Amino acid sequence: MNMNDIPTPLQPPSFADLTEPDAGQGRLLTLPNSRKLAASIRATAQVFEDPRSVALLERIRMVVPSDANVLIIGETGTGKELIARHVHELSHRRGRPFVAVNCGAFSENLVESELFGHEKGAFTGAFAAKTGWFEAANGGTLFLDEIGDLPLSIQVKLLRVLQEREVVRLGSHRSVPIDVRVVAATNVRLQAAVAAGHFREDLFYRLHVAHLALPPLRERPDDILPLAHHFIREYHQRLGYGPVRLDAAAERKLQAYAWPGNIRELENVIHHGLLICRHPVLTEDDLQLTSLHIRRPEAVPEAALASPLQLLEQALRSVFNEPGESLFDVVEETLVRAAFEHCHRNQVQTARLLGISRNVLRARLIRNGAIAALK
Repeated sequence: MNMNDIPTPLQPPSFADLTEPDAGQGRLLTLPNSRKLAASIRATAQVFEDPRSVALLERIRMVVPSDANVLIIGETGTGKELIARHVHELSHRRGRPFVAVNCGAFSENLVESELFGHEKGAFTGAFAAKTGWFEAANGGTLFLDEIGDLPLSIQVKLLRVLQEREVVRLGSHRSVPIDVRVVAATNVRLQAAVAAGHFREDLFYRLHVAHLALPPLRERPDDILPLAHHFIREYHQRLGYGPVRLDAAAERKLQAYAWPGNIRELENVIHHGLLICRHPVLTEDDLQLTSLHIRRPEAVPEAALASPLQLLEQALRSVFNEPGESLFDVVEETLVRAAFEHCHRNQVQTARLLGISRNVLRARLIRNGAIAALK
C-alpha cells in the first residue's frame, strides 16, 4: 500500500497512556502532540478524579474486551476522542491503527470517497485510486466523531459496511474485507434524530451495542481543579514561566462556573489567564469567564439535580400517599400510554422501548382503550 494513498486522520494513530501522576492531579489522559493543538476545539486532556468519572472509567474497562461497536455520547469539548483512544488502547487492538475522523467536516459527495475510498476515474478529479478511512484503520479502530452529521445516503452505506464487514470503493465492483472496530461519538440525542427522520434507526442500534455517556464538566466538579492544575503546568512550560499556582479565590471561581464549553473552555481560560498574569499566583481577576452561566449550587432546585429515575420515584411516592384501587394496573397503564405516545404510536418501537413483545403490548393497549378501534 502506498502511504500517499492513506487518508490523513485528525491525529496520528498514537496515544498517550493513562498515567498515575502526582497526588491531586488524578488519573490523566492526553491527546498525542497536544502541544500543537492550541487552535483545536477538542479537549486535549481528561482526568478521572470525580466519582462520575471513576465510574465511567470502570465502564470503559467493562466494554473494551469485546469488539462491539461503541457509541460515546457527550457535549462538545468533553473529551470524546480521548475516551475513544482509551477504548482502543485497552483493547487487543492496541498498537494497531487508530484513525479519528470528523464526519461533519466533509461534504456529502466527499465523505463517501473518504470513508470507503475510490478508484481512479471514479469521478471528476479522481486522478488516482485512494484508500478510505475503513481500509486505513484495518485491524484497528475507526473513530467517527459527530456521527449524527452523516447524510442519510451515507448512513445506508455505512450500515452495510458494518453488517458485511467489507467495503466497496467508489467506482469499483470489488469488495475489500475489513476488520475494524467502530467507535462513534455524538453531541446530539440520536434518539431524537431517529424520531425526526434524520438518523436511521437500524444504524443507531448497530452503533449502540455498547454506549458510554460522558458527563459534562459541570456534572463532575471534582475534575475541574485537577484539569486546571494540569493546564497550568502545560502552559507555564510552553510560555517559559516559572511555577504558577492558583489562589483559593481563583479555585472557588473555577468550581462555581458552569463550563458550557467543558474541558476545552477550561483550557482556554487557563491559557489566557497565564498570558495576562504578572505574578506566580493566578488570581480570580486573571480568569476571564466569557459565559454568563454561573453554576451556584445553593440556587439549584433539588429536582434539577435528580436523574429521571429519581424524579419518577418521587412521583410514585406521591401516588402511594393517595392510593386507589388497582394501583399496579393504573401505573402500568400510565407507563404504556406514555411510551406509546413517546414513540409516536408506533407499536414496534414502543415494544422495543419497554422490552416486551408486540403481542403483549397490543393486548395492554387494547385493554387500556388506546387502540380499541383496531380490534
